[in-house]
Amino acid sequence: MLRYAVVRGGLGLLALRRTCVVSRFTHSSPQSEYRPIKKVMVANRGEIAIRVFRACTELGIRTVAVYSEQDTGQMHRQKADEAYLIGKGLLPVAAYLDIPDIIKVAKDNNVDAIHPGYGFLSERADFAQACADAGVMFIGPTPETVRKMGDKVEARALAITAGVPVVPGTDAPIASMQEAHVFAQTYGFPIIFKAAYGGGGRGMRVVREYEELEENYQRAYSEALTAFGNGALFVEKFIEKPRHIEVQILGDKYGNVIHLYERDCSIQRRHQKVVEIAPAFQLDPHLRDRLHADAVNLAKQVGYENAGTVEFLVDKHGRHYFIEVNSRLQVEHTVTEEITDVDLVHAQLHVCEGRSLPELNLKQDKIRVNGCAIQCRVTTEDPARGFQPDTGRIEVFRSGEGMGIRLDSASAFQGAVISPHYDSLLVKVIASGKDLPTAASKMSRALAEFRVRGVKTNIPFLQNVFSNHQFLHSTVDTQFIDENQDLFNLKPTQNRAQKLLHYLGHVMVNGPTTPIPVKAKPSSIDPVIPPVTMGDPPLGFRDILLRDGPEGFAKAVRAHQGLLLMDTTFRDAHQSLLATRVRTHDLKKISPFVSHNFSNLFSLENWGGATFDVAMRFLSECPWKRLQELRALIPNVPFQMLLRGANAVGYTNYPDNAVFKFCEVAKENGMDIFRVFDSLNYVPNMLLGMEAAGAAGGVVEAAISYTGDVSDPMRQKYSLDYYLKLADELVKAGTHILCIKDMAGLLKPEASKLLIGALRDRFPDVPIHVHTHDTAGAGVAAMLACAEAGADVVDVAVDSMAGMTSQPSMGAMVACAKGTKLDTGIALEKVFDYSEYWEVARGLYAPFDCTATMKSGNADVYENEIPGGQYTNLHFQAHSMGLGNKFKEVKKAYTEANKLLGDLIKVTPSSKIVGDLAQFMVQNNLTRAEVEERADELSFPLSVVEFLQGYIGIPHGGFPEPFRSKVELERGKTLHIKALALGDLNKAGQREVFFELNGQLRSVLVKDTVAMKEMKFHPKAQKSIKGQVGAPMPGKVLEVKVEVGSKVEKGQPLCVLSAMKMETVVNSPLTGTVKVIHVTTDSSLEGDDLILEIEE
Repeated sequence: MLRYAVVRGGLGLLALRRTCVVSRFTHSSPQSEYRPIKKVMVANRGEIAIRVFRACTELGIRTVAVYSEQDTGQMHRQKADEAYLIGKGLLPVAAYLDIPDIIKVAKDNNVDAIHPGYGFLSERADFAQACADAGVMFIGPTPETVRKMGDKVEARALAITAGVPVVPGTDAPIASMQEAHVFAQTYGFPIIFKAAYGGGGRGMRVVREYEELEENYQRAYSEALTAFGNGALFVEKFIEKPRHIEVQILGDKYGNVIHLYERDCSIQRRHQKVVEIAPAFQLDPHLRDRLHADAVNLAKQVGYENAGTVEFLVDKHGRHYFIEVNSRLQVEHTVTEEITDVDLVHAQLHVCEGRSLPELNLKQDKIRVNGCAIQCRVTTEDPARGFQPDTGRIEVFRSGEGMGIRLDSASAFQGAVISPHYDSLLVKVIASGKDLPTAASKMSRALAEFRVRGVKTNIPFLQNVFSNHQFLHSTVDTQFIDENQDLFNLKPTQNRAQKLLHYLGHVMVNGPTTPIPVKAKPSSIDPVIPPVTMGDPPLGFRDILLRDGPEGFAKAVRAHQGLLLMDTTFRDAHQSLLATRVRTHDLKKISPFVSHNFSNLFSLENWGGATFDVAMRFLSECPWKRLQELRALIPNVPFQMLLRGANAVGYTNYPDNAVFKFCEVAKENGMDIFRVFDSLNYVPNMLLGMEAAGAAGGVVEAAISYTGDVSDPMRQKYSLDYYLKLADELVKAGTHILCIKDMAGLLKPEASKLLIGALRDRFPDVPIHVHTHDTAGAGVAAMLACAEAGADVVDVAVDSMAGMTSQPSMGAMVACAKGTKLDTGIALEKVFDYSEYWEVARGLYAPFDCTATMKSGNADVYENEIPGGQYTNLHFQAHSMGLGNKFKEVKKAYTEANKLLGDLIKVTPSSKIVGDLAQFMVQNNLTRAEVEERADELSFPLSVVEFLQGYIGIPHGGFPEPFRSKVELERGKTLHIKALALGDLNKAGQREVFFELNGQLRSVLVKDTVAMKEMKFHPKAQKSIKGQVGAPMPGKVLEVKVEVGSKVEKGQPLCVLSAMKMETVVNSPLTGTVKVIHVTTDSSLEGDDLILEIEE
């Protein structure tokens, strides 16, 4: 050994020490000082820090994390027992390179040893030396070994001395571009620049021709300087299409070195490994032995201790060349652990404490390969855009797991923010199996299970790799990705749930975006309020209700001489004509006039139905406040609302106690009469609403929804007997008033006489109230017929808000009944004043007025039976979607859809079901016969499927067969979504919207379009404008290479961006003159932010 020391010159001291070690071994166990480690700091971040923490915890060692200001929310600081801020005020990467601060934290907190992880300071000899000087153990090789192996040039010289083949290259770091030029002239292109003091692909650039030399030299130098704190480079001849094979080594303080076999890291992009395999697939056994022997010999020559990797290139002829030694733990150490069952981090810690490899039972003859392991680096990079790093917030994270799968990660969780400051690695996925195909199969399955939303990932690309025939059945080289462009034929992700949440979140934050199909603008004329007499308004029917209660009120209505009217102007009229958009402001202005001049109205309908939905979503009003304010202004006329049975004022069944409480609070705030109905006349649903309204002390008005034609003997599904039996049940249930709700305006005069006459004969003491729409234009005649047949109350709307899909005209009913037994007692001239106000007020809502698309009512409603409110909405939607000329087809399809569904009673929500099916048929050009025939294969709207599942009740006559049996009611992809909360505005102009999706908390960030108008943001490059150059990825501007007025050629570098420690040159897309520059050095950019503008 002494002779060996003389031959190796400068290694004399090391050789002498090794002699002593051998001497010790000849006796028994090593006599070197054993220093147990009690506390370990990891001078790193992310998944490698967590990997080390876990190993320490298993060994009973306390852990310490350090973190930069940008990493305060990262998982690694939460996984440690203690965590301390370093590099305050420094740039994100510089914080982890701040040696004095790291050492200070270690000393201040009694740290025994520091693990450097990989990257950052892991191959910095000065850091290893600083640890030694501070009396802190460095978990890695000695500072001298780190220096020799970290200096790629010296490592190369050592390899030559050890007889290991090397690639032709410079003997020392080059000092200038000129030296690189000389090297290229000597050996020819291609050549490769490599960082002298670090790896991982940073500072590595391939140059294939002279014109690329200077730019790549500058980029390689800058990347190396940023990543490792030293920009020194050396140059090598670039070996075309080699395999990249590396050997894992492990040494102790006593000269023992073993290998743990090799890994194949040939699948790379940008010289960074993407997939690693252990052991190397189809590697010649003799070549494998030579690689192992060369790796161990080189390590022994330098007295290597702790874990390291010796890397080689293997050319197509089977010749291998030494590249470098990574004197640290590698990212891909995991696959070696899986096939050898050796915990490398445990071994590192024990070796650092002074234990020998034999003590740890780590002897070469006992190290065996068991099966195959593959590692994938899942990164936040977009393969479709040249693997550009993506940043942002992870909205959804679900990993692939199961037998044979190991996950090493740090930032892989919902809510994690991926910044541009650090590496793009998200999670390492390691699959193990008995052989390569088995491991690859497990990996494919695991990748398919991943769900990552919010940032792009390389998972679709990795899935293509694992389905590639060459990868599975042959060997691959470092050009594998470049030569297999089909790997970039990426299968698009569906992302259905998150897209839906984003849409819902956008609606919650910014309101609906349904386009208005007309260009009508609101009138600039304010309505004039007719004069109102001073003093209190006269007594009205509400005074009777307050005095005598609901039963006494019903008796008074029944005993009243003449016809009573309910005015729908405050709700259903503007719901039908103006999409419920009328504001409380305009209702309040006319309220005193109504109170003083229409005190003999039966009621005023002003609440319920769509009031809640529209008030909160579109008008940003409180519906409760509307009720309170109107009650104060109209104390004498009863208020009436529409209650959808068990649905209350919503679109789904609510818990019983919620419906009861709603009615109680509504009554307390001024509501008097509750019109209770169910869209299918399903009595159990109605009974709940009736009980809730009655318990609250309100007047219960049970409404039977009318459809069909009782005067037509050919239509007997909804016969006169059907309605009489329903009325029997409702009267027995205790309704105070019986209502016929003719929501489509189908009651003809003859049918009115038959139905109302029969009800009056059967229930002589029960008040009868009739509601209709005037879509066909026969509303006044039908209501007069109802009144003649015994109805006590009919619904009307003031003249300027009547007709078409609204209610019949108040003025017409008053005039026709005047001087007869049906006289309403209402002054016609007051109706004119009332109508004049609403005629002008209606102009304020011109963009929502149904007359923008409808010019008249239509008697075809007797055929299609579309409810008045829905008729208007369908017409509006058809124009919004550019199908205005197809509205006739929509109406015909509505008729056919209704027949398909078994001839339903059509009112919200059953009317929506029919409408959805009708539009589905028109959009897909389907006839009724085709829908019936193909029912088992069509993807029907969800509302149709849920109806057939019984979500809204059981229709009269049962569900339609065989249509229902053919429809596949459950396709296995049902999303259960509940909106939970809306967050505050953040600095980016976004609000976080929280949902519960299938029982799990989800959130999305939505831009608040209104708030953003008040905030300043960097402009975005418009792809449609030639000459606007945008940032290809998020990052920081390192250098701007042009000035305003500069002449640039197509392809000329304009600026340099840095993201995740990689640098990207932005080139000019055209020849021209720089007109405007929107960035400066150190500007932080998001993707597509405008960099500059070029004028041709």
